[in-house]
Amino acid sequence: MRYLRSMWRFLLTLQLLPALESGEETLVGGQAVLEGVMMRSPHAWAIAVRKPSGEIAKHCESLERPSEKHKWMGWPMLRGVMTLGQAMTLGFRALKFSANVALDEIPPDDQGKKFEVSGWMAAANIILSVGFFIFTYKFLPLLAATELKRVNPLFGEQIIFNVVDGLIRLVLFLLFIWGVSLMRDIHRVYEYHGAEHKTVFAFENGDPMETTAVQKYSTFHPRCGTSFLMTVMIISIVIYTLVPVTTFWARFGVRIALLPVIAGLSYEIIRFAAKHRGSLFALMTAPGLWLQRITTQPPTDDQVECAIIALDEAMALEKQRGGELVIA
Repeated sequence: MRYLRSMWRFLLTLQLLPALESGEETLVGGQAVLEGVMMRSPHAWAIAVRKPSGEIAKHCESLERPSEKHKWMGWPMLRGVMTLGQAMTLGFRALKFSANVALDEIPPDDQGKKFEVSGWMAAANIILSVGFFIFTYKFLPLLAATELKRVNPLFGEQIIFNVVDGLIRLVLFLLFIWGVSLMRDIHRVYEYHGAEHKTVFAFENGDPMETTAVQKYSTFHPRCGTSFLMTVMIISIVIYTLVPVTTFWARFGVRIALLPVIAGLSYEIIRFAAKHRGSLFALMTAPGLWLQRITTQPPTDDQVECAIIALDEAMALEKQRGGELVIA
């Protein structure tokens, strides 16, 4: 039973992966995982997960920015796609590590084999997650908007159709985020998400990495995956409206094909808004901050401790690498 519960938590949190990550990692960023936090700097990442026994399991590795491998990966628009791809890869590895820490506490089976998230199991979860994303946020909204067009031709107008499609997508997203927050396990993930944000705030303000100093900060941070996803929702409405296709499957194909373009553009908007707080683009990121009232929750001191340890480990390795950000 504990094994099935752990796998269920792993699958649900995998659906939330983009919302739990930080966006632009100019300084430091992180992600909530199962009973822990992953933190990353420009050239390192580390994770700290609390075991059921109360001990903290740690892991850290060096990291290379995509633009440092190939200059073209740092070009505008492309850098957003590359950064998102790296963040999702790291996020999945961190989430898998946290799931295995929990499974490690389960006694071995009759053959003495320890429970863990195997390669095929991880692949199956990724396939389910991608399928869930496409079906819930691409297929269903488009289907609903198409049916409304049949009820009233007014909904067939290009702008109105795509606005309705976008609103339905947004409602489904909000319902999912809110619905899973009612589950105790996911609520704890949101608490670790709050711990990550508080710790990043304290770091950015030069405060000591101590629980008391970290706890005074807000759980709402502008550089959050939640803000990124909300920006994607808004930008997608505009982009889809500009593409002159009218059949169901053509529209569906466009929604899949333009995902990298929308992700890259959304990244640039978040990046610009972070530097120009009073701009119109900054207003586009505001809904993401509002949504963090759900996706982040006040953490306990124990949860903040995990975030601090993860950041300390990442910064220690960052300092060894001699990266451009050396604030330990």
